[in-house]
Amino acid sequence: MTKRWRDIGSLYQIYPRSFQDTTGDGVGDLNGITGRLDYLSCLGIEAVWISPFFTSPMTDFGYDVANYRDVDPTFGTLDDFRRLLSEAHARGIKVMIDLVPCHTSDQHPWFVEARSSRDNPKREYYVWKDPQEDGSEPNNWRSQSGGRAWMLDETTGQYYLHSFLYTQPDLNWDNPAVRREMTDIVRFWFDMGVDGMRVDAIWGISKDPNFGDDTRNPNPPHDTESYGAFIHDHCKYGPHFTQYLRELASVCDEYSDRHLVFEFYPDAQLGDIYEQYREVIHAHPRGSAFFMEHRHMSWHAEHTRSAILDYLHRSVGEAIPFFCLGNHDQPRVVSRLDYERARALNFLNLLMPGISVVYYGDEIGMENGVLAATQIRDNFSPANSPVDSRDLERTPMQWNSSSFAGFSTAEPWLPVHENRSTVNVASETGDSRSMLAMHQNLLKLRQSMPLL
Repeated sequence: MTKRWRDIGSLYQIYPRSFQDTTGDGVGDLNGITGRLDYLSCLGIEAVWISPFFTSPMTDFGYDVANYRDVDPTFGTLDDFRRLLSEAHARGIKVMIDLVPCHTSDQHPWFVEARSSRDNPKREYYVWKDPQEDGSEPNNWRSQSGGRAWMLDETTGQYYLHSFLYTQPDLNWDNPAVRREMTDIVRFWFDMGVDGMRVDAIWGISKDPNFGDDTRNPNPPHDTESYGAFIHDHCKYGPHFTQYLRELASVCDEYSDRHLVFEFYPDAQLGDIYEQYREVIHAHPRGSAFFMEHRHMSWHAEHTRSAILDYLHRSVGEAIPFFCLGNHDQPRVVSRLDYERARALNFLNLLMPGISVVYYGDEIGMENGVLAATQIRDNFSPANSPVDSRDLERTPMQWNSSSFAGFSTAEPWLPVHENRSTVNVASETGDSRSMLAMHQNLLKLRQSMPLL
């Protein structure tokens, strides 16, 4: 029998492209996840979070959604997902999927219509602005993927906003029709039986209605035109952020035991504003924000203790804490800290109250991949280099010591790490077995201990 969210102790994040390939095309798929559910059950996992598998042109590997209600053929079919959902529930495992509410693909039918003319009914689904008198961008907002956050549409003569890649136009959440679309999408998946959603890039759903310039950072990085050269006090966390967030979370109230957990990173530039909004997220009984402080925290016991206690203090009311060490956007914890420190931090994370989040492969001590420039597939990183690419933490799961690590029978979409012979699930000795055993023992312990 599947537990309620408040009794769940563990959430395992799966990046579907890299977990298990069953078709021999070198890319993971939904049936691959289904086929590995017994492994997750044996490990002691009680819930999974699956990164996007929706219809997409894959310029951001699924975070550029072209259809929120269907599965991209890369990953299988909607029936494959229904089977995964049924098989997971049969093992008492909850299923959480991604919701990408801030933007769509530029190939989504909404945007195709929106850019066809200025008077198209879908025009107001997105953020459009006239050029300044000299033809330049409407303001100084930057894209997180590098460069300006505005793209001129030659057909209509206006700029559209893209806080990420130019292939990901921002949705206009000030339009009630957009908010209705998003809540209906949540209902579609909840009606199917999905237990929860991880909500991507939530900070962008409300912006300064006057589109004022972002303030320049008084201590800018070397590149004074980069994203970090600005304090993002106008392009996000606008005046309606709280309202829109609560509207979205309130969909959970229509169902039994559904939950939303929001992507929310520490933002030192915004200080108190960041803390205020994290408390707002936790104030809704069906909403939580990830603890992601380990991403920037120095290796120091007092710093770790202080950050954890602060997060728990702000997890007010019925909020469920979600403790993360990393994810598909962050370097692997072993590569950040080294093996022994990573093992210690994993141990601590698995004993936190609430839900401990395990990124696939962290339970066997997987490291960042080693990639040549020609092997980079991620378009997002501004430098698009082997140094800062998110591909490093997305390499295939290492199931065994074969050439393709048991992930696929064909050349994988990203190369398998060269240490596959010593770090894999089947290894009988070495660090990977030690890390796996620790996870398995502690996750099994969590299943019988009070969490909150």
